[in-house]
Amino acid sequence: MPAAAAEYPTTSPAPVRCHALLPCAGSGSRAGAPQPKQYQPVAGQPMVMHTLAALRAVSRIARCLLVVSPGDAFWTTVPAGVEVLGVGGDTRAHSVFNGLSALRASGASDNDWVLVHDAARCLVTPQEIDGLIDACLNDPVGGLLALPLPDTLKVERGGRVAATLDRSNKWLAQTPQMFRLGPLHAALAACEGDGFAGITDEASAIEQAGLQPLLVKGCARNFKVTYPEDFALAEAVLRSRS
Repeated sequence: MPAAAAEYPTTSPAPVRCHALLPCAGSGSRAGAPQPKQYQPVAGQPMVMHTLAALRAVSRIARCLLVVSPGDAFWTTVPAGVEVLGVGGDTRAHSVFNGLSALRASGASDNDWVLVHDAARCLVTPQEIDGLIDACLNDPVGGLLALPLPDTLKVERGGRVAATLDRSNKWLAQTPQMFRLGPLHAALAACEGDGFAGITDEASAIEQAGLQPLLVKGCARNFKVTYPEDFALAEAVLRSRS
């Protein structure tokens, strides 16, 4: 009789997970508020709490990390399923880079996906986040929510119009932006020496690495609360949903 086949332990690769990362260390100076805009009340809650609620409602997101300024005293209590990291940097890119470094140091796989989202985009919905995950999960690069540019785009010089740009094939970038942890961390690391010059979002870092992120059509309501008048509009939308 043939000898019995030797039995070897089998291991399966660790499942790929999705993590959410919110850079939350900005001062929000353009909002004209006495405190960082992400903590300003909107529809009865600090704005960032609405943002977190949408992300926490997406079952495929394993961890939700907030990157705040060192010494940020706002978070006396932390919502369930949220981790607060006091490693925020001088710029958004620096905060994201530090957050990714902390995520890797905690044991997250470089093959995991990270969804980086603006804390001030408090009107994003779980459905929009799920749509981005569906579109990117099997993509070799990853991508971002975005909208085709609907308006005429002008170039300004000295307060006057210097030129009108062709708006075809131009999109407005939104968040979340979804990329694998390892490649995104490497793309930002390559820009660290220049102080992350020219890196305005995660997609721009991925582009500098020679890759082309996928554009996933989002929704106009997923705007970034930036100016004082934006708070009233965000409040109206949130109250209409409830």
